[in-house]
Amino acid sequence: MAPIRKITVLGGGSAGFIAALTLKRKIPDLKVTVIRSPHLGIIGVGEGTTPNFPKHFHEYLGLKPEKFFAEAQPIWKLGIRYLWGPRASFNYTFTPQTDYRHRDLPKNNGYYCDDDFSNVDLSSALMDEKRIFARQPNGAMQVFNNFGYHIENKKLVGYLEARARDFGVSIIDATVIRVRRLEEGGVAALVLDTGSEEVADLFVDASGFHAELLGLEFKEPFVDYSDSLFSDRAVVGGWPREEGEPIQPYTTAETMDAGWCWRIDHEEIINRGYVFCSAHISDEEAEAEYRRKNPRAGQTRIVKFRTGRYQRQWVHNVVAIGNAAGFVEPLEATALMTICLQSQGLTDALIECDLQPSDSMAKMYNIYMASLWDEVRDFLAVHYKFNSRIDTPYWRRCQEETALHGAEGLIEFYKDNGPSVLSKSVLVHPVSPFGIEGYYTLLVGQQVPYQRRHHITSKELALWNNYRKKNQLTATHAFGVKEALSQLRDPRWCWV
Repeated sequence: MAPIRKITVLGGGSAGFIAALTLKRKIPDLKVTVIRSPHLGIIGVGEGTTPNFPKHFHEYLGLKPEKFFAEAQPIWKLGIRYLWGPRASFNYTFTPQTDYRHRDLPKNNGYYCDDDFSNVDLSSALMDEKRIFARQPNGAMQVFNNFGYHIENKKLVGYLEARARDFGVSIIDATVIRVRRLEEGGVAALVLDTGSEEVADLFVDASGFHAELLGLEFKEPFVDYSDSLFSDRAVVGGWPREEGEPIQPYTTAETMDAGWCWRIDHEEIINRGYVFCSAHISDEEAEAEYRRKNPRAGQTRIVKFRTGRYQRQWVHNVVAIGNAAGFVEPLEATALMTICLQSQGLTDALIECDLQPSDSMAKMYNIYMASLWDEVRDFLAVHYKFNSRIDTPYWRRCQEETALHGAEGLIEFYKDNGPSVLSKSVLVHPVSPFGIEGYYTLLVGQQVPYQRRHHITSKELALWNNYRKKNQLTATHAFGVKEALSQLRDPRWCWV
């Protein structure tokens, strides 16, 4: 087949622009065009990311963090604080907590966290203190790269569009009114309401939940996740930050009667959303519960969704990215992570095959992406299966009916052996972005019982508590988010 020379991306949201920017940045000779509908606005919500997002932009794409901070104005995110399970709370960090062993202790950390799961590592201690970076002996800020971001979607899309234009991506404001097909089944061109046609060798469907090419045009079968993830709606809102209110460097995930509520902090506003199951609570009841928890919330809206993925995401000459490929709720901030992995996977595949992808290359991509989506589903299912915080019909259903699929073997091993390091290379899927650390943090955090307990000696306990005290002391003297932002905005700050 002839090599791919031109790619057209359908959709001008974060998925479309991340895909376009990734392709153009890594394969500069490609002609990349984004078709953006002027009738579709940007979803103005806060989004959280995993560390995959900054690594994709600042390492894989080599984009300067100073420009990103100036234009997208993100806030650092150290992890997720869960108001979940029997503990008052526990912290899910992006650094090793349970899957780490100190040299002078015989077991990895997870075995020492049965009763107290605080200050296990520095990130967790920083979260408890609402601080972000440790202070060096000379008083300077110690910046490390194990963090994600909180970003306002409108600011993110503005930054992405600007960078896409910088690297030569063309942007067309138009609406697709018809798809012209090739005889062999692919897409020949997109017919626009401007009267023109957009022809390309490869099309990226980033049209969101509409999935205009993969779903509506190709009618690709949809793999439903509702046997594991019961939620299908969200109440979304927010409010301005009060003067002097500390910025939380983490996402909060709080158990609600029929789902859970997120909190994402930005510099000027706080975003809050209640993800719920409409089979257990009405929109009006969910709104009322949301407002009881968040009396400062302003105007809200209801967002409806279905969880699952399309069976294949590369079909003929169309590759779907973002919500056009699949969707799971934002419990672990996987949306932007998945978009980055999809964009990188497609780009690397095209580079590897010299822009002449074979059927086997597309098949390999589909296997990888299906495994990735299913792994995210399985990981989220563990959150629901073992959350015993409150006793409502919804949560009883989660405990009784949530399908664990690929996580079944790992859970069986954990219930027998606890957070053993021996399982990491066998029971965790190779494409898992969470690893055994993620699973163990959830299981230990929710105090899921296991049989083979470790008898902790007094010497071990003293050593263990000493590590925790050091983390807490370091965190107490660390930089808060506002202080860290002022450091970055100082003209003398040196970006690395």
